[in-house]
Amino acid sequence: MLTNKTGQTVPQVTFRTRHQDQWLDVTSDDIFKGKTVVVFSLPGAFTPTCSSSHLPRYNELAPVLFENGVDDIVCISVNDTFVMNAWLADQEAGNIRVLPDGNGEFSDGMGMLVDKQELGFGKRSWRYSMLVKDGIIEKMFIEPNKPGDPFEVSDADTMLEYINPGAKKPSAISIITKPGCPFCARAKQLLLDKGMRFEEVVLGQDATSISLKAMSGRTTVPQVFIDGRHIGGSDELADHLA
Repeated sequence: MLTNKTGQTVPQVTFRTRHQDQWLDVTSDDIFKGKTVVVFSLPGAFTPTCSSSHLPRYNELAPVLFENGVDDIVCISVNDTFVMNAWLADQEAGNIRVLPDGNGEFSDGMGMLVDKQELGFGKRSWRYSMLVKDGIIEKMFIEPNKPGDPFEVSDADTMLEYINPGAKKPSAISIITKPGCPFCARAKQLLLDKGMRFEEVVLGQDATSISLKAMSGRTTVPQVFIDGRHIGGSDELADHLA
């Protein structure tokens, strides 16, 4: 039975973490005392939904959450600290703090520890998110108790909507570039000057010229996309931003 602990205090546990190749014990008070913290918990690092959607979107919306009173964004999973640190580095999610709940103590205390033996996972956390203020759970978003791995309510957009329904979300921007391209450098600077965050896709590293032509219909770089709309090269981007 999944337990909604809204209004209660977070479990008091000690997380065994690694920082700069040294063991560092972190307590619940270290994480939550005197702070407003967004927590999202998931079944496992490197798993599909966790890697493709759950963590990346929290990382993307982190600046907006910080602007709306959140001090820290924490991801908890029943994994060891080495796995969690490797996953964070792989995801390049610098806005997120990962905590290893290796023994499942925090998840168990939250009433969210579930059996996933059918997947060979053993005991893992159910997927949920919560807003915690000074160690008190103000709001929980618990995924529905149904088969599989539902991902409907614990996402970053739902959390931001709860905190501030009127908050403006950043545009989703991708720019396809290649090394040494002055026009690419100009386009990136135009976006940076406007304070617009973007994802860079580098030809030869992240994509090929075939992908470039398939997505943009063109063979030159840069090619900029904003919120699913193809803007074009650096000159077209300048006109768009003007």
